[in-house]
Amino acid sequence: MCWKCKSTVTLEEPVPRVAECPVCHADMHSCRNCVFYEPGAHYDCHETVSEMVKDKERANFCGDFKIRREWGGSDGKAQDARKKFDSLFSV
Repeated sequence: MCWKCKSTVTLEEPVPRVAECPVCHADMHSCRNCVFYEPGAHYDCHETVSEMVKDKERANFCGDFKIRREWGGSDGKAQDARKKFDSLFSV
């Protein structure tokens, strides 16, 4: 599933670094699309990584990457809360 548009995307493991969402063209091999992505964790990742990936939305070379198959649960609540927070400061 794409982190950006939430479209269902069928990909086989391992996900190629150049894979992108057919709907919105977001990079699929990115931190935001990984099961280990957790904002607030060390380097925003639950895996032990030695180097921080600066752009979490762009394709990277992380060897621990594992595609997130669905969004929801606490992650969906966190995104909703973030949208509400951001809307407080939008012009």
